[in-house]
Amino acid sequence: MQITVLNASMMYSEDNGYIGKVEFKATEGTTAYEVALFSKKGKEWMYSLNFTKESGSEEEITFIEEKLEEDDDLFDFLIETALSRLERPESADEDKPDGE
Repeated sequence: MQITVLNASMMYSEDNGYIGKVEFKATEGTTAYEVALFSKKGKEWMYSLNFTKESGSEEEITFIEEKLEEDDDLFDFLIETALSRLERPESADEDKPDGE
């Protein structure tokens, strides 16, 4: 299955872990999807699949869900895409000049 990434983001905080999303469109369907990703430590990932804007057919989302479950390379690609956009909150220590 070929996909086109439309948008991706990822944030990390010590309290919440990794929270991200990837919006994409599959060549097999007509609807855009969003996979929301969560991992406390960045090793085991949970996800939720939704339509991005407008709802499509149940058959389409079921097909995408099955692909995410079966195709580890696809799932890893989505995680890596979100991680490539990782934003970390700046530490207060980074704002202090050296020696303070």
